[in-house]
Amino acid sequence: MIEELLMAAAGAGAAAVVYAGAAARVVKQYERGVVFRFGRLRGRVRSPGFTMIVPVVDRMHKVNMQIVTMPVPAQEGITRDNVTVRVDAVVYFEVVDPADALVRVEDYRFAVSQMAQTSLRSIIGKSDLDDLLSNREKLNQGLELMLDSPAMGWGVAIDRVEIKDVSLPETMKRSMARQAEADRERRARVINADAELQASKKLSEAAAMMSDQPAALQLRLLQTVVAVAAEKNSTLVLPFPVELLRFLERATPDAKKETDVKKGTGAPKETGAPKETAAHRTPEVEVPPLLGDARLRSRATVEDAIEDLTGTSVEPAPAPRREPRED
Repeated sequence: MIEELLMAAAGAGAAAVVYAGAAARVVKQYERGVVFRFGRLRGRVRSPGFTMIVPVVDRMHKVNMQIVTMPVPAQEGITRDNVTVRVDAVVYFEVVDPADALVRVEDYRFAVSQMAQTSLRSIIGKSDLDDLLSNREKLNQGLELMLDSPAMGWGVAIDRVEIKDVSLPETMKRSMARQAEADRERRARVINADAELQASKKLSEAAAMMSDQPAALQLRLLQTVVAVAAEKNSTLVLPFPVELLRFLERATPDAKKETDVKKGTGAPKETGAPKETAAHRTPEVEVPPLLGDARLRSRATVEDAIEDLTGTSVEPAPAPRREPRED
């Protein structure tokens, strides 16, 4: 009799252990437990920790309460300004009501993914290309509002939505690059034109001051020579002002005589001298100006200059012989 009681007690204890093992459940900190009894939802959601259910009668489903990061596949669409683009985004959401997330929608993850794709295509059709490229914050807020209103009925809250990338066709990329290049070239030309305008104003003011003081032009010339000589160049190109040549020409007596002869106020022309031919004409040698001397123009001066430079004297050409005229 005692043995039978011991056997019954051992069997009851084993059954209790098996029942406790089947009824015991552990809910993690980031999860919540939703219990269904004979298919009906129990009103209380199980909190994290150790909990018990009725075996065979109850079924408990654990729902993750963490924020879920879900990438939205790239959607191809046409913007409001008729540009074909591919846009992909990412959605951050979390479950706020575990019972509604299990009861009201079959698969809340799939539902949020499909709704995000359709909303993204809708945003692409309502936006311009410039908004997709530069004004993404406004589009992100619009996407969040479009997703949040139906998701709240599913026990899901949209944390944020962000457009990740916008892919453009190669032709559009080249067109945008040409547009940016043309815009920068336009700005460069405007800046250069403005600089030329300012420089011309300053140069005109400097020319007006130099015209009042002729010595300023010489000082400027000396400054240019000093600046060029500082580079240690083997060749020095020295600009010679035309105004200085005119001044020297007016100051030269020979030039004055030649001017008088051309005007007819100088020495009279020789009438008896024989006319020179091209063969006997002495070539006119142009001697560069030395120390302020102007160009030598008379024949005697040219001959003296040639003699000084070459060391040989220039004999005058003999007069042509005149044949007796037969009557």
